[in-house]
Amino acid sequence: MNKSELIDAVADAADMTKADATKAIDAFVNVVGDTLKEGDQITLVGFGTFLVRHREARSGRNPRTGETIQIAASNVPSFKAGKALKDAVN
Repeated sequence: MNKSELIDAVADAADMTKADATKAIDAFVNVVGDTLKEGDQITLVGFGTFLVRHREARSGRNPRTGETIQIAASNVPSFKAGKALKDAVN
């Protein structure tokens, strides 16, 4: 499912216009991004948790040349599915 299909599905499920569904989805994505950027997490009980995980610096290998390279430490967005979502999928 891509974004436009998600917008259609939300508009149908919530009985709203596609324009309103687009605003709601865009707002959700922006809020999640801004919250993770601040280092906080968002927990939706039963659905899951959006959080930031820290990756330590590490050594890697360039597959083309075989040369060893240093990969810098970074923060990466992550999603941990909640029990209800896991149960719904299985």
